[in-house]
Amino acid sequence: MGKFSKRIIYAVGALVMLAFFLTSPVLVCAGSPQAREKISEEKRDWPAPGGSLENTHYSGLTQINRSNVKELRVAWSFDTGETGGLQTSPIIVDGVLYGITPTEKIFAVDATTGKLLWKFDSGIKGTQPDRGLAFWGDGTQKRILVGVMNLLYALDAATGKPIASFGKEGRIDLREDLGRNPETQSVVLTSPGIVYKDLIIVGGRNPETLPAPPGDVRAYDVRTGKLRWSFHTIPHPGEFGYETWPAEAWTYSGAANNWAGMAVDPKRGIVYVPTGSAAFDFYGANRVGDDLFANCLLALNADTGERIWHFQGVRHDIWDRDFPSHPALITVKRDGKEIDAVAQTTKQGFVYLFDRASGRPLFPIEYGKYPPSTVPGEVASVEQPLPTKPAPFARQVLTEGMLTNRTPEAHQWALEHFRKFRSEGQFVPFSVGKDTVIFPGFDGGAEWGGPAVDPQTAILYVNANEMAWTGALAQNTGENSPRGLYMSQCSVCHGENMSGSPPAMPSLVGAGDRLSGAQIATNIKNGKGRMPAFPNLDDEQISALVDFLMSGKSKELASAEPPPPGMNYRFTGYHKFLDPDGYPAIAPPWGTLNAIDLNTGEYVWKINLGEYPELAAKGLKNTGTENYGGPVVTAGGLVFIGASDFDKKFRAFDKATGALLWETTLPFGGNATPATYLVNGRQYVVIAAGGGKDPKSGSGGVYVAFALPKTR
Repeated sequence: MGKFSKRIIYAVGALVMLAFFLTSPVLVCAGSPQAREKISEEKRDWPAPGGSLENTHYSGLTQINRSNVKELRVAWSFDTGETGGLQTSPIIVDGVLYGITPTEKIFAVDATTGKLLWKFDSGIKGTQPDRGLAFWGDGTQKRILVGVMNLLYALDAATGKPIASFGKEGRIDLREDLGRNPETQSVVLTSPGIVYKDLIIVGGRNPETLPAPPGDVRAYDVRTGKLRWSFHTIPHPGEFGYETWPAEAWTYSGAANNWAGMAVDPKRGIVYVPTGSAAFDFYGANRVGDDLFANCLLALNADTGERIWHFQGVRHDIWDRDFPSHPALITVKRDGKEIDAVAQTTKQGFVYLFDRASGRPLFPIEYGKYPPSTVPGEVASVEQPLPTKPAPFARQVLTEGMLTNRTPEAHQWALEHFRKFRSEGQFVPFSVGKDTVIFPGFDGGAEWGGPAVDPQTAILYVNANEMAWTGALAQNTGENSPRGLYMSQCSVCHGENMSGSPPAMPSLVGAGDRLSGAQIATNIKNGKGRMPAFPNLDDEQISALVDFLMSGKSKELASAEPPPPGMNYRFTGYHKFLDPDGYPAIAPPWGTLNAIDLNTGEYVWKINLGEYPELAAKGLKNTGTENYGGPVVTAGGLVFIGASDFDKKFRAFDKATGALLWETTLPFGGNATPATYLVNGRQYVVIAAGGGKDPKSGSGGVYVAFALPKTR
């Protein structure tokens, strides 16, 4: 071969290699500054449920990308062998995946094969959602910090054994340190705590009826389990915000708790804590006032628990409008300058954006005036805030023109029922005897899965429910009986007639035909699913309540307590607006996935998420459905999400356009936030598939990991 021909070949080869490196999302020269930056950018582990302390749901990994995602295959799966559903986002550290089973056993598997390494069984059967774990290490020891019901455990990451020097025999009882009798409190750690330095900062899930414990935010020493600081979300005398409650409210009111998770700015030492509503959710005669720090985004000094700033999203909440998800930390650009920000999504379908250090809103917030309550004893706040930008990612007012047209019969049914409701948008107080529409419903808008934010573009990705619910108030009878107990403690979820709102709030009609008396009593004592425990009820009350649920018999009780003073009204129950066939009585979309540019507040794209397979088979496709569990966004150009309740799909979308690039069917619905990680040069995407949201399908507990086929 001549020299000229060789030069041609070399030149062509060089051009091909150059083109490859310019277009490849992965390969760079190993010793170059670009390579070092890439290695730093790629977070190979997924050491927290949101991927990082900032809770961004973001990964810098690019091996799986737009060009090859369609080649994803199951790399391994791990079946917990349990039923009941999963909402867990696993964590991955040093090639080991840590997860939770439906009954709250903790396990570790090889993150490349799914082979079980260890399993920890506390001996307590968990009955509540358990959405994740926390990891702490100092170079010499590694710990998994995880909730099992009301207990916070510290486990040796290598063996799964409790660390005896932590708390009492490796665990802390979260019912303690609240200033009330621990035995009568109900606190469960459904969302994981967050680690900062040598602290594990926790919230907890509390009952939404009275009595309920206060929702204190607490920080414990990761080594000893000793309480280091506590922030009172219901202020004590002399504390900021105390005057926004009745004088003695801190002794009897409850909740205002962080159940949705947190985010930490490790450089500033700030923990961002969203809180929920105060108990009782829907009638606040015994907590008249704005009720700080319920329904707030709190910025606390992570070392001391001192308040730095706060924003209250709902004053004197009487609609259960919790901040439903952890915040996400992101840097945005304004007028050519970079601003470190914190984004918070809401059940109403809004995104709030604040300067991370000062709490200054980065989009204007307007305070509107809303109608007063007509219910005796209730004093609704005159003004409530809403951001003017971005536009809401869910519809805000249900009208006749938005009712279902799935069939003429379904439309007529929806129309007749809708005309019995009051539908006037946000912040309309409930009335007695007439249902008020909550739209989007009690489950959002945004939900606990939380958003993903892309630091490359400052685009926020959030999935949303678009369902209508209704509710009303009724006067408490003050019955000193099992029926009175049911009405004050149970009807808020299961309804006055026990019909509930399945599957989230199951019907109790015929409960005695499905469950034994002992099983019902256990559920009342310990809670199950969304139902909290009721440790405040004594054995006689529980026995009488079980008998009432099984037989309908109700008799006078000597030990039954009357409603708390001033609580003369109760909620008549959560009612999802479904047609007679069980489908939403409103027109689609019933669930969406949204991409919002936080630099500008403008939408990049919006698509429907999920569908009902049986409706799709009849031609009614792409409706969107209810969805639980958040998205993950990657530097490879992808948004991964399961979440949809009925089709069991796990999907990957183009993060720039919203185009569907890949989907697969899971063994059960993927109602959990996925995770992605890199081990031995291979990227994986894993999701917990447990189902349980679709009454027509079963539930389980399977972790499924996907990867590209191995190359030879």
